[in-house]
Amino acid sequence: MKFHRQELWFEVPQRRQLLNITPQVADAVKASGVQEGLCLVNAMHISASVFINDDEAGLHHDFEVWLERLAPERPHSQYRHNVREDNADAHLKRTIMGREVVVAITGGQLDFGPWEQIFYGEFDGCRRKRVLVKIIGE
Repeated sequence: MKFHRQELWFEVPQRRQLLNITPQVADAVKASGVQEGLCLVNAMHISASVFINDDEAGLHHDFEVWLERLAPERPHSQYRHNVREDNADAHLKRTIMGREVVVAITGGQLDFGPWEQIFYGEFDGCRRKRVLVKIIGE
């Protein structure tokens, strides 16, 4: 059994953005040497998300609009957490979009369905954040 751990680092200049991180995760799988196994991709911050979906600009816009309706950033006074910080909405958005994904590795490659890609969702940017990639298999 092989094990591989790698961190991906991101600095998003705006508060919210979706980043397609599939190429970086695929590079980690290649570096691991695992041919058959599992790849965990995990946001290491409680105001960021990792999820799988389609890489289509209209859909990304729809996510932004939908998330803002469910957990609007402003007014900051609507959230108790914002007595300490101004990112309560980011915590809620992360909860909705999820913490991590697990993808099968087959033949040394990520084994996706049609159109699937891995995304890092940043909901409280303007500082360095990391994603953990943990790979296990043969």
